[in-house]
Amino acid sequence: MSKQADLTEHETGSETVFQGKLLQVKRDTVRLPDGKPATREYIQHNGAVMIIPLLESGELVMERQYRYVMRRHCIEFPAGKIDAGEEPLAAGRRELLEETGYVAREWIYLTSINPTVAYSTERILVYLARGLEQRESKLDECEFLEVLKLTPAALLELVRAGEIGDVKTVIGALWMEKLQRGDWAAGPVLP
Repeated sequence: MSKQADLTEHETGSETVFQGKLLQVKRDTVRLPDGKPATREYIQHNGAVMIIPLLESGELVMERQYRYVMRRHCIEFPAGKIDAGEEPLAAGRRELLEETGYVAREWIYLTSINPTVAYSTERILVYLARGLEQRESKLDECEFLEVLKLTPAALLELVRAGEIGDVKTVIGALWMEKLQRGDWAAGPVLP
């Protein structure tokens, strides 16, 4: 492999433009590799988890909710932000129960994704949850959603048809397909 160019940008200044409950908007000044200055605006985010809940029947537990920013209903895997100081797996367990009413006996870490590397620090840890048992959901105040079940094939068809465009859910569908075909292996079961 040939030597790669150093494309690193170096921070020369930083300011918080907006501080909200969910995220911060930052504006940094940087020195480019050629020495010239530039401005970078981005969202600083604590991170999140996404759960791929797999029932014994082979169906997936999904959610349908209205996403105001998109101005439409979206079908997604259960997911949620990691609270400050919270372990990602604990966040996954909390979100699965709160949103769907399920608890899982087995948790398997699959991957970590960065959905928008150009303007956000958000990182989403993806877990497979198996051995599901139905309990009662405990939705947050102001959270409204419908829990539904889809086969992996039906999920892939919704992705193919463009009805599901949420990047984390599309990646989850890809992981399910690869796991089912035996192309990729899941990691160890977590305690």
